[in-house]
Amino acid sequence: MKKALFIFLIFNCISCKVPTNNIDTSQDDKFGNSAQLNIGKSIDSLLSVMTLEEKIGQMNQYSGFWDATGPTPKAGDVAASKYEDLKKGLVGSMLNVKGVKQVKALQKIAVEETRLGIPLIFGFDVIHGFKTISPVPLAESASWDLEAIKKSAQNAAEEAAASGINWTFAPMVDISRDARWGRVMEGAGEDPYLGSKIAIARVKGFQGEDLSSPKTIAACAKHFAAYGFPDAGREYNTVDIGTSTLYNIVFPPFKAATEADVKTFMNAFNILNDIPATGDRFLQRDVLKKSWGFNGFVVSDWGSIGEMVTHGYAGSDKHAAELAVKAGSDMDMESSAYVIELANLVKEGTVKEQLVNDAVRRILRVKFELGLFDDPYRYCNEQHEKNTVGKKAFHQDALDMAKKSIVLLKNENNLLPLKRENQKIALIGALANDKTSPLGNWVLAGENGFAISVLEGLKQYKGNTITYAEGAKVALPNSKLHFTQELDVNETDTSGFLEAITLAKKSDVVVMVLGEHGLQSGEARSRTHIDLPGVQQSLLEEIYKVNKNIVLVLTNGRPLAIPWASEHIPAIVEAWQLGIQSGNAIAQVLYGDYNPSGKLTMTFPKSVGQVPIYYNNKSTGRPDIENRKEVFKSRYIDEANEPLYPFGFGLSYTAFSYKNLKVKTASNREFKISVNLTNTGTVKGKEVAQLYIHDKYASVVRPLRELKGFELVELEPNEIKTLEFTLTEKELGFYNHLGKFVVEPGEFNVFVGGSSNASLTGNFSL
Repeated sequence: MKKALFIFLIFNCISCKVPTNNIDTSQDDKFGNSAQLNIGKSIDSLLSVMTLEEKIGQMNQYSGFWDATGPTPKAGDVAASKYEDLKKGLVGSMLNVKGVKQVKALQKIAVEETRLGIPLIFGFDVIHGFKTISPVPLAESASWDLEAIKKSAQNAAEEAAASGINWTFAPMVDISRDARWGRVMEGAGEDPYLGSKIAIARVKGFQGEDLSSPKTIAACAKHFAAYGFPDAGREYNTVDIGTSTLYNIVFPPFKAATEADVKTFMNAFNILNDIPATGDRFLQRDVLKKSWGFNGFVVSDWGSIGEMVTHGYAGSDKHAAELAVKAGSDMDMESSAYVIELANLVKEGTVKEQLVNDAVRRILRVKFELGLFDDPYRYCNEQHEKNTVGKKAFHQDALDMAKKSIVLLKNENNLLPLKRENQKIALIGALANDKTSPLGNWVLAGENGFAISVLEGLKQYKGNTITYAEGAKVALPNSKLHFTQELDVNETDTSGFLEAITLAKKSDVVVMVLGEHGLQSGEARSRTHIDLPGVQQSLLEEIYKVNKNIVLVLTNGRPLAIPWASEHIPAIVEAWQLGIQSGNAIAQVLYGDYNPSGKLTMTFPKSVGQVPIYYNNKSTGRPDIENRKEVFKSRYIDEANEPLYPFGFGLSYTAFSYKNLKVKTASNREFKISVNLTNTGTVKGKEVAQLYIHDKYASVVRPLRELKGFELVELEPNEIKTLEFTLTEKELGFYNHLGKFVVEPGEFNVFVGGSSNASLTGNFSL
């Protein structure tokens, strides 16, 4: 701790200011309070005694490269040079290090062996839980429950912080309309309004009210920008979108994150307007830091600075380092371009040192706000780690979140909930007895085999006879179940069909658990066929031939195209990948102990040929109007335009009606929309009431429907509640092609209901 005391004295004894020239340092006193002003002065004091190389070291991030509690790396080992950089103060952050012992050992080197003792910031992919795995983010978004989503992030932060982590690379706030892209599992779906609300909830959940609390961690809004729009849905592919989509669809969740005071951003792998996002000054300096006033720092994605060479945008790693730092990328994740090349670029005069100072100032500010300068080991209490990780309360909250995430897609003849007694139930599908797949992707601190399976969940109910048959494997036995490995999918083995068919014949009800393995969605998991993988569709059809009383439970990380199932199977439950409590959540929904209330946040297509498909589309000049027999209109000749299941859709074990929509002008720029919501069924249930608008004509064409409000309401049978929504300029305006937010006079239609197909309408003029 002597080194930390030395730094403290520096902060309080040196009053010189580091020259900034034209670099904007207004973020130091953005909030106008003494704490921020004091941090700004302390940062300037520290910068004044740092060498150029030490400054650049703060901009360098390495992944964990050796067991820090064991012997030091031997000379000549890959880790040896990184170890030397660490001792010299040439590392500002590390990622993929977890556990108090490891973090503390590395922090000790930074604080007690380097010249200035500046603490490291430890980052980790805390995407949907840390050790206690919650539903994948797309599933959580289907709950439309902002408080539950916030609580999920809060629990993940507390658990990660107890293990020494103080920064997560989450939330991913990329909007995407393409189910072929595997990373849709990591986001909040296709809508920018809902995506913005969820971005705020997750940021506040991770960061809390006090970032210096040992229960909170810094959040990271990623991937800036347009990463969710790759051509053909192929991971890392080129992005080519218009200004309107960029400002009205892509930007809003990121802007919302800045307004929630997110501390860091991550740039993206993709190119946008033929410029890699990592080297895009417009995105990082003009929009993010200048226009939005972002005062945190931007980290590259893994190796994305060096990848600008592969893109053909930079001629060398040195050139890439120059382009990235000028564009506003503050920290280099694992390409080593800054630590190797940047000092020479400054000394040559190619890069101004003020750019380096600006980046370092931003990084140091986050470290100050985390309290790392007050106590570099504040996240390093082994007893606290032992008492916190895997806490029972976290499991209870994970179960609650999982139940809220489930979407009921179909329930003919009230096949669900299942009867509780005297039923012979066949449970079929390899995923029904899988304890790893339900965890989903991005399970870096969790452990394989720790999820509650559907079989285990159903066995909790004793009134029926549950008999299991695998039917068919999804992943072949030789598959390596790790996110860095490709899954070997069973495309041919049907040897288990006969056992499953025999079981189905003698059962009253068949519950089939089919879908994607947890490692079939996520980063680098793009698919050209988004149906049931492998031989599962054939298994489903064979079982249907002998028993039509099928409950299909889907477990997947993206929308699936399941037109045959939607037509033939009487009950379909979208159960995503729900994390550690998956089986219990599914069982409680199937038996009716929990009434499903989830609503889709991505459109489900009938065919992959409809993708990208989304609800907030625009009218063409020749729309496909129903019952109008014309050839030359916007349609397919082999498929309807309509999706299989629209955005916002989800059923319940009860029913709801919407009536008496009223529009009242509160002022010439504000409107009140009221509607009566009634539970017309026989059981208590929750409904997500959704409000959409259509700006009928404007200076640019507006979507046919845009979500502009929602409310999650719980009602007893026959209970009526009057809901009121408020529309202001914020909801009625839009960004034009110059990126300017405008509110124009005009006529608006308003729709309220239980999905984006809401039929109750009203109108008003602005």
